[in-house]
Amino acid sequence: MTIETEEQLEMLRRVGGVVAAVCRLMGSRLEPGMTTRELDEIGRAALEQEGCRSAPVLMYNFPGATCISVNHAVAHGIPDDTRIRPGDMVNIDVSAERDGIFADTGASFIVPPARPEQERLCQTTRKALNRAVQVVQPGRRLNTIGRAIERTARAHGYTVIRNLGSHGVGNSLHEAPGFIPSYYEPGDRRMLTEGMVITIEPFLSTGADFAEEMDDGWTLATDEGVLTAQYEHTLVITKRGPIVVTV
Repeated sequence: MTIETEEQLEMLRRVGGVVAAVCRLMGSRLEPGMTTRELDEIGRAALEQEGCRSAPVLMYNFPGATCISVNHAVAHGIPDDTRIRPGDMVNIDVSAERDGIFADTGASFIVPPARPEQERLCQTTRKALNRAVQVVQPGRRLNTIGRAIERTARAHGYTVIRNLGSHGVGNSLHEAPGFIPSYYEPGDRRMLTEGMVITIEPFLSTGADFAEEMDDGWTLATDEGVLTAQYEHTLVITKRGPIVVTV
């Protein structure tokens, strides 16, 4: 999507604010003993209350209103009877549509007690997201995003999940400019343009380079024992700097 009017920007801000609030709400309600399905129901109810439709359900008939991935599950986890335990890392990804406009956000949460290696990974992944947001501007190549993420990851001894990355969003959940790698791809000559709407979502790992699809046909996971964190914003590229709509 390319933002061309103030009305479009305001519509994007509205749905972006909703998905951000729902993600925070779900994170605040995490507690040992609850199932990921129960957590998803919290998200579903909150989206419906705001007049939003779950984007994964709308676009892909996903079996849950949100994606909830626990521990070595990295992304697209199906809400089910899995029970949250103390010390789990839980990734919550919330995307929704309102008035024909889509926004997407996500975050990793640690269920206390947190281990130092979990906290370091989450802190560095947030840093990678922030640095990538800071470098985007019209006229730069898309690969500046992956370069910023990969440099941050490597500086702290982490890898990036190479088959998961950022993407265009707005008129649909996934759209042009398509897949945006979280690593530096020197041959990628695509450009960032004024008004372009994209996500930035680094997946940093303690050793994995790829996530494999599990038997359920949705969940992407690494080997057990490998930690991965993800944080995601939807933003608009402008000459005055990016407008992050999922804060």
